[in-house]
Amino acid sequence: MGTTIESALVIGGGVAGPVTAMALQQAGITATVHEAYQGTADGVGAGLGLAPNGLAALDVIGAGDLMRGIGDPMAAIVLQSWNGKQLAVFGSPGRLEPTRLVMRSEMYTVLYEEAVRRGIGIEHGKRLVGVTEAPDGVTARFADGSTATADLLIGADGIRSTVRGLIDPAAPRPRYAGLQGFGSMNATAGVVPDTGGRMFMTFGKRAFFGLQVIDGNAVWFVNLPYAEPLTQAQAVARGADTWLRELERACAEDRTPAAELIRRTDPAQLLITGPMENMPSVPRWSRGRLVLVGDSAHAPSSSSGQGASLAMESAVELARCLRDLPLPAALARYEELRRPRVERIIKAAERTNGNKAAGPVGRVLRDALLPVAMKMMKPEKMAWQFEHRIDWAKTA
Repeated sequence: MGTTIESALVIGGGVAGPVTAMALQQAGITATVHEAYQGTADGVGAGLGLAPNGLAALDVIGAGDLMRGIGDPMAAIVLQSWNGKQLAVFGSPGRLEPTRLVMRSEMYTVLYEEAVRRGIGIEHGKRLVGVTEAPDGVTARFADGSTATADLLIGADGIRSTVRGLIDPAAPRPRYAGLQGFGSMNATAGVVPDTGGRMFMTFGKRAFFGLQVIDGNAVWFVNLPYAEPLTQAQAVARGADTWLRELERACAEDRTPAAELIRRTDPAQLLITGPMENMPSVPRWSRGRLVLVGDSAHAPSSSSGQGASLAMESAVELARCLRDLPLPAALARYEELRRPRVERIIKAAERTNGNKAAGPVGRVLRDALLPVAMKMMKPEKMAWQFEHRIDWAKTA
């Protein structure tokens, strides 16, 4: 006989944590978020794409318009070679709303404040160190000596999830994609014209460069091939001045505004986002009264443009399954619904990262074959990523 879930501990207070707690609340489950860091993450993180499917997931819990209010539409993504040659243009299917470019720091702040407004408790300084399971609940133990007990513990604690290791000590670790990430926002001062809602992405000779100009500000990022898998802390320790010089050299031969924008960047404004990583397939998403959601279970590279959207989908789907089914059937159904979709998107993103880090011969082949491949790939064939919808009214 199964167990009905009435309360949950959500471990991780980033983006997925508050969304998971709000979805659980809508399902009639009381949730409290426990965040390892003492303070909030205001001002942390670069821009990211929130796809139509992610917005639709937020709509289920009444939070979609919050993101529409802070995000700028991306009408299309234009892929081009280092010499300015257009390789492909794609975007959300025309019948759907566009992907939104959202600063992660703004997304975090808005979702955090909305969760608090809805009465969801968020506790800081709660670094998980262990759990104790019992027939009637699970108790989390934190580094400060405190504990918390509920019916279920949910790991929304990111790509380096502690909960994942507690579920399965043999679980895989994040896999380095061979790229380090950087970004910033510059006033263009006439250097770059408005991009008309389009994001330009350039496969440069030595780096991958993305740019969208919004209201006179250039939001840009660089994925720099880098053999050594530096952690974010190690990358930051190298210093913004050092990285800016290296980024400028990497983009110097490309016929894009990259080198000029990098040269104009104040080192204090450079965002060093660290290694680009993804998770190999995680064999176990749950065990007993523990379950994973978001990047802790499925973390596609940022190349997918779907990381945040998939996390939001999974948060809502988990809540729906817990609403309708007892344990362990709810967790089995959740994984059944989510795993095939997220792993398909992760594989597609891995191919993109291979193109970004291509060598001289690989660049020639990529630039020759990509336009042909994109012409053969009708937009409808990509629609499955963007059209995914969760029917909250339907029984899981």
